[in-house]
Amino acid sequence: MKEFKQPPTHMNAVPQRAAEITAERNMEKTKAMEEKDRKANGARQEEQYSLNDDRRVKVLSPGALVAKRFFRNRLAVTGLAVLIFMFVFSFLGGLVSPYGEKQIFYRTDVTNKEYASVVTNDEYRYASNDPVFSGVALAQSGLAISQDKDAYEYGGVSFQITQEGKELYSVWANGGVVGLVYKDIVNASSDTINENDFDFLYGALKAYAGEEKNFTWQDRSFTVNQDGDVLENGEEVAYISRFIVRSVYEDVVITKQWKTELEEALNDGKTVFEMTDENGDVYEYKISYDAYRKSYSVKQGKDTTVIDTFSSPTAEHWFGTDGYGMDMLTRLMYGGRVSLIIGFIVVFIESFIGVIFGGISGYFGGWVDNLIMRIVDIFYCIPSTPLLIILGAMMDAYNVDPKIRMLYLMLILGFLGWPGIARLVRGQILSLREQEFMTATEATGIRVSRRIFRHLIPNVIPQLIVAMTMGLGSTIILEATLSFLGLGVRFPFASWGNIINAVNDTHVLTSYLFVWIPAGVLLLLTVLAFNIVGDGLRDAFDPKMKR
Repeated sequence: MKEFKQPPTHMNAVPQRAAEITAERNMEKTKAMEEKDRKANGARQEEQYSLNDDRRVKVLSPGALVAKRFFRNRLAVTGLAVLIFMFVFSFLGGLVSPYGEKQIFYRTDVTNKEYASVVTNDEYRYASNDPVFSGVALAQSGLAISQDKDAYEYGGVSFQITQEGKELYSVWANGGVVGLVYKDIVNASSDTINENDFDFLYGALKAYAGEEKNFTWQDRSFTVNQDGDVLENGEEVAYISRFIVRSVYEDVVITKQWKTELEEALNDGKTVFEMTDENGDVYEYKISYDAYRKSYSVKQGKDTTVIDTFSSPTAEHWFGTDGYGMDMLTRLMYGGRVSLIIGFIVVFIESFIGVIFGGISGYFGGWVDNLIMRIVDIFYCIPSTPLLIILGAMMDAYNVDPKIRMLYLMLILGFLGWPGIARLVRGQILSLREQEFMTATEATGIRVSRRIFRHLIPNVIPQLIVAMTMGLGSTIILEATLSFLGLGVRFPFASWGNIINAVNDTHVLTSYLFVWIPAGVLLLLTVLAFNIVGDGLRDAFDPKMKR
């Protein structure tokens, strides 16, 4: 038997080393796989809490989902921004405005009022001192003067004509002066003078036309200067002029100075002159000629405080003033407040009535549904516009207070507009009442009113919100139309509708664009914004919308 010999040590070391290397490699592979698994688990964990839209939508609440969809719609967001601006403008603007809604502003204007009439005397006038010089004898004297005759006879009386001066003639008969033919007018400046007295008239005119400038009358001495002033003891008591001036007012005394200024203006061909009265007030007078009456009309310009109507935009009134003298910007602010409040209250009344009747009709069905729907049909058949006109006329006849009138307007519009909401709610409830959750409410014994208003109506709210938003614009337009026609909000309260009412005057329509265009633009933007927001909400509430 052979003896087994063990291999040398160096021959066994090679396989042992190979096994160690293999083991090390296996361990490294194991660690690499573990690291790979760890990274994969971490990636999956990070992916689970990712803010990626597709995954985030899955964890959002229904309200947040609707909001996300709505704010994705840029047009709807623009409409919402416009509405926010309108609410801030209307409800906060009135608080910061320095003016009140009914505050009236005044301005000082120069008002030209009729002051006097002026006639230039270009025809002969007659004065008589004897009954023989009257009637036809007067006319004969004028005819004789025009024919350059110095005498004529009438009624067996011989009349002689003597020229005392330029366009001044004395008529003599029976050895004395019986009449005068003249063109210059004597005007008294003193209560002690009677300019119609023949002796005074003759003496003054003769002194003015001749070389002798002095005359006496009733033992009083007078002097006439070259300007035609009749002086007594150096003071003017009368003056001579070709102008006949008559004051429009009985208590106004036309002074010599005023007549002198007027005469100078007429001689210079001026149409305007100024005078300072005894109180130091300066007045402007405008002269106009009436060809038909052959006379001048003098109007006095006075500073008069008037209502500042239709004033153009200024630094004090950015949008000018309206026909009542009120600040347009402030009226627009308060008008927007009234229009929006009326719109929201009317829509609330419509929705309140419509939800009740629509919910009852849709839930119970049968004869209840038929009865309520026939009532809805009746309301649809009511001619709302003629009815509103009749009610508006009645309120005008009874002088209803503007505040009560607005209340009536909101109630009437809300009462006439609920059938549309009722039909919408009824249709939605008809489709919801057969679903499983309603079967569960019946099985648990929940009372009927709770089933309708706690479980059915909340599921109709999305569609109801859309309908209300769309209806707000229509309601505001309707209120504006009624106010424009004088059937809605009345002065002194403002609404965009009765502000635009100013365009019923063609002159305002064409000349004062700042009165009605801003209100029209605000009304247009508000209604358009409500419609856009309503469309955006409808798309956001639609569950079939593409995500």
